[in-house]
Amino acid sequence: MLCKGMDSQRLAINSIYRATEGEGLFVGTPQVFVRFQGCAIGCVNCDSKDTWGFPLEGTLSFSELMDSIHKEGREGKIKRVSITGGDPLHPKNVPDVLKLAGALREKGYWINIEAAGTRIVPEVFDLVNYISFDLKTPSTHVRVRESLFEKLIEQYPGKFQIKAVVESLEDFAFAHQMKRSIDPEGVHPWILTPCYNNGEEFPMKRFQEVVSLNEREGGPFRVIGQQHKWMFGPDKQQV
Repeated sequence: MLCKGMDSQRLAINSIYRATEGEGLFVGTPQVFVRFQGCAIGCVNCDSKDTWGFPLEGTLSFSELMDSIHKEGREGKIKRVSITGGDPLHPKNVPDVLKLAGALREKGYWINIEAAGTRIVPEVFDLVNYISFDLKTPSTHVRVRESLFEKLIEQYPGKFQIKAVVESLEDFAFAHQMKRSIDPEGVHPWILTPCYNNGEEFPMKRFQEVVSLNEREGGPFRVIGQQHKWMFGPDKQQV
C-alpha cells in the first residue's frame, strides 16, 4: 500500500503505453513505456520534442501511474518497463524515477532506463536492471563527454548497451572513433541505428550505407533499425 505522502505528489508524465521495443538489443520485446516529461538536452533531430517542456505541476499521482502500468501491461502479465522521456535523468525527474523504479522492483518488474548519455546517476543505475545509454552523434548537435562512457563501462559491465543514431558518414566516423577509444577490445554491446527522421520516406539508401560502412570496418557494431517506425511510419507516437 502506498503511504499518503507518496501519493500526494504528482509526477510529470508525458505518456504510458504498451509497445514492443523498437530499437536496440531488445527489439521486438513487449513492454510498458513510461515517458517522463521534461528535457533540456536539445537534440536537433529529436523525434519527440513534445516531451521537452517542464510542466509547472505534475500530471499523475503515484497510484495512478502504477495502476496505468499494471493495466497497460495486460493486468500485470507484461513485467518489463522502459523508463524514458524526455530526460528521465534530469535532476527534476530523478526523485520520481527512483520512487517508480523502487516500487517496480518490489513488484518483480524488469526495468530499463533510457539514458541520454549526458549524465550518470548512480542511485538510478544501481536500481534498474539495464541501462540504454545514448551516444549523441554530431548530427544531434549535442556535446559528448567521453569520460561518462569510460565511467559507464567501468562501473556497469554487462548492464548496458550504447546506442548511436547515424545520419551521415560523420556520425559513423564519430561513433567508430569513440568505440576504438574507450572499448578497444569490443567486449560491450554498441548499436548503430540508421536515422529515420519525422516526415521522411523509409531511408533505404542510408540504412544500406551504414551496413556497408560497418562491414568495411570489420563489423564493430550491430546495426539495428527502428522497428516501430518501419511498422507505423516515422511520425506516429506511442508505438
